[in-house]
Amino acid sequence: MSYAIGVAKPLSIYADTHGTGEVDPAAIETAIAQVIDLTPRGIREHLGLNRPIYERTAAYGHFGRAPEADGGFSWERTDLVDALKKAI
Repeated sequence: MSYAIGVAKPLSIYADTHGTGEVDPAAIETAIAQVIDLTPRGIREHLGLNRPIYERTAAYGHFGRAPEADGGFSWERTDLVDALKKAI
């Protein structure tokens, strides 16, 4: 995704499956734009990032960890899979 200062929505979305995808990347990009609110506010609200959940991310990395019940590591959730499949 690319953003510009003063513009809430991304200027572009780029999906690269590195040759392993079964769906055209352009279709993935379109589905992402339809299903997810990619404004800074939309991302913050969907992932619950306004809560102080960051201390635990300071150790052992930020990615590849299971989402926790209290919202920790919310960016690892897969809750939009069905909506994205439906949009494609």
